[in-house]
Amino acid sequence: MKTMMSERRNRNVPANSPTRRHVIAGVAITFGGLALGLTKVRAATGEEISRTAESIHQENVFKASRNRVYEALTDTKQFNEVTKISAAKDPRISLEKAPTEISREVGGAFTLFGGIILGRHVELVPHRRIVQGWREVNWDPGVYSVARFELVEQGTGTKIVFDHTGFPIGNAEHLAAGWKTHYWEPLAKFLG
Repeated sequence: MKTMMSERRNRNVPANSPTRRHVIAGVAITFGGLALGLTKVRAATGEEISRTAESIHQENVFKASRNRVYEALTDTKQFNEVTKISAAKDPRISLEKAPTEISREVGGAFTLFGGIILGRHVELVPHRRIVQGWREVNWDPGVYSVARFELVEQGTGTKIVFDHTGFPIGNAEHLAAGWKTHYWEPLAKFLG
């Protein structure tokens, strides 16, 4: 406490102001009209940069063309079939609560896994790339992460180079397992 008080006196900072050790307010970054919530932390140098972000990087190969994989991820009817495969293992997923809905437009919304996952498309490059503002329904309002699917030809199949960033700290293990269980495994079964 003495150190915090001396920091305030030495910098002529009011007693109720946050010190460099305190978290500052959330910030919104906008991608194509979609606000993605991020948290800033004041570093010792006075910068407002967090150096403790988590991210997920996964690569998976599927026995299907890039066109087929892209369509399975962006077409409501096809992704609904992927969801049904996932729902067979997870009783939390109920398509009766919220059916699968996927817009085919940049800026368009999607609702997946019975309303558990929500978001908007930030970028759609047919058969090559999908970038989404992605969130779990139980996250704080306005908090979105970025999910990026890069589709790369791999022989007669397709490799998805996947990166997930900007999600709430402490969620990496849960989300990494969820991508495998709810996306990659059922997608592989669906694509055959």
